[in-house]
Amino acid sequence: MPFSANQLLEHVQAALGEKIARAELAYGEVEIEVAPDDLYAAMQTLRDSEMLAFDQLLDIAGVDYAAYGQDEWITDEASNTGFSRGVDGFTTGRLGLTGIYGVQSIESSTGRRFAAVYHLLSVKRNHRLRVRCYAADDDMPMLDSIVPLWSSANWQEREAFDLYGIIFDGHPDLRRILTDYGFVGHPFRKDFPLIGNVEVRYDERRGRVVYEPVSIEPRVLVPRVIRDDNRYADPAAEGAKDA
Repeated sequence: MPFSANQLLEHVQAALGEKIARAELAYGEVEIEVAPDDLYAAMQTLRDSEMLAFDQLLDIAGVDYAAYGQDEWITDEASNTGFSRGVDGFTTGRLGLTGIYGVQSIESSTGRRFAAVYHLLSVKRNHRLRVRCYAADDDMPMLDSIVPLWSSANWQEREAFDLYGIIFDGHPDLRRILTDYGFVGHPFRKDFPLIGNVEVRYDERRGRVVYEPVSIEPRVLVPRVIRDDNRYADPAAEGAKDA
């Protein structure tokens, strides 16, 4: 029988011990955090433990936590969710080296900006686990590659490298996988311009594709407009009015 979430958490804590920096139950699943120096050993234990048997790596998700929890829009009336938050940003769309997040939050090295989140599945035991690991250096985020443990990590680590610039030490072939060969920068980083840096077009005179500086003008989206019509009528209030 599969473990409950609480039982799984206890077994993971028993197996990893001091390698766990933080552990919790989140969204009905177990989530742990490990230090970069303990990442490879912890993942190997999770795979090889007979009690845990995490034989499958489902995904590796890169994350940029720059200004995590801060709203992009500062107004008195806009909400922090949905279209209504698009009112008045700090800048016109994360422009420049620091974007909407400011110099301090982007340039200071906290060791908590970039992380990789590993999603593990035990087919044998029918349970799942999330493992989060923060890169120690924000300027050059680096984590150990786990390709020797799960071959599926190959392309997943390449994706995190391509989009976030996270370097996976020991990866057999760490190169871009989604962006073009000559692409500069990492597009999922918070300080990467939303409009990009270059645009591509076909030049008939030259007979080839050319790269040019982006010509799109940045703009701030207008807020969602709530119209006073029957789509937003309160049936209870309408009934009381008729009575």
